Amino acid sequence: MACYLVCLTTAGGVPLFTRTADDLKPLPFPVIGSINGVHMFGSSHDVTLQSTTTEDAKIIWKVFHDSITLITIAQNDDVDDCHYSNLLNLTFNAMVLLVGIEEVTNIKNVEKFKREIKVCYNLVDRILGIMGTWGFSQLTNTAETIAAPENAVLQNFLDAFTEAAESVYGCLFIDGKIAVATKKWWSLSANELVLLSLLLSSLTACTSRDIPVYLPDNHPTVPHRLMTFQLTRGIDVVVICGPSPSLPELEPEILRFWKPAYDSLRSVLKLSSRNFPANIALDHNTLGFLLINKETNRCLCSINPTFSGGHPDETLSSSQRREVLKSFYKRMVGTFFSSVVPGSDSGPSEFSHQTMESYITTETHKCYALMSGPHQLFVVYSDSIPTYAMRSITHKTLALLTKDRNISV
Repeated sequence: MACYLVCLTTAGGVPLFTRTADDLKPLPFPVIGSINGVHMFGSSHDVTLQSTTTEDAKIIWKVFHDSITLITIAQNDDVDDCHYSNLLNLTFNAMVLLVGIEEVTNIKNVEKFKREIKVCYNLVDRILGIMGTWGFSQLTNTAETIAAPENAVLQNFLDAFTEAAESVYGCLFIDGKIAVATKKWWSLSANELVLLSLLLSSLTACTSRDIPVYLPDNHPTVPHRLMTFQLTRGIDVVVICGPSPSLPELEPEILRFWKPAYDSLRSVLKLSSRNFPANIALDHNTLGFLLINKETNRCLCSINPTFSGGHPDETLSSSQRREVLKSFYKRMVGTFFSSVVPGSDSGPSEFSHQTMESYITTETHKCYALMSGPHQLFVVYSDSIPTYAMRSITHKTLALLTKDRNISV
């Protein structure tokens, strides 16, 4: 999602930072001033300007705590504003996560604050998709998971290690996704689950680290310690602690607790491109899927549902499948379906009935969306699948993914 993000002080309109992809030209200061000036003019006349569109662009404004104004300028893709508003929410909460709500809402020295929030840049870039692969966490406002048969065993290792760390918050992070986590970790808000996952994937790989974090919804004024330990390349165990234990005290425990789990960890890592157990066979026309649980704030996605990757019609590459799945989700949610994304219920509420299923067909692929209880399933099929067969196959796919004991979404 190529876009510009501008952060300013609400009171004086002083630019704090701007973020954009390297292939986009920086916004000139007069343009930033004009875009913010329109919003400030409306505010002075008791009008809240939320968004506007041009022939090829969309602009979204959002003010947080009368302190921070965030603006995003993106290509007009004719989807609901809730998706861009969600990115602004995540960006603001990213600042709270790393510097605390008091610093963000009570800016006394602008220049000092500019220096302090530089620590947020990598996380903000991750949210916007500027750094790394643009994932589904920030799109769906849910935590991406990886489902593997070994997860049940790894849960026991994680619980034991978390207890030794004198914590109740722990998770096992494999290839940018959560394999297992403690009950208290899963009790965190959707914002916190997403931001912590994105933060972990935005950090430079290292053996161990100890950084202060604030939980934006649960403890926005109290700093906690986020400690990460690399078990092997692509695999980290993470705990959120209080004042103790120290990092040097916990580091020697890694080998003792996790060495017996090494084979299981490697098996899960090998599954990361597929993301779900190999014994589950989906219809051969399936090119990718996104499964969301609105109650648990988790999602499971795969753009390589078969290990062979050898569907007879390879019209879409893996990156294209990802883009198609993202685009389809954005067109459905906020227009026909409501989801975990804040504000996504405004569009669907205008209908006299609740949309449960929808589909589209194109020359290169077909897509089907299904809502059933807390679950939402978005599937990309090859263009060779008969349109009449998509409904039954999607229902069967949902049953396979939600009833398998190795999948906990």
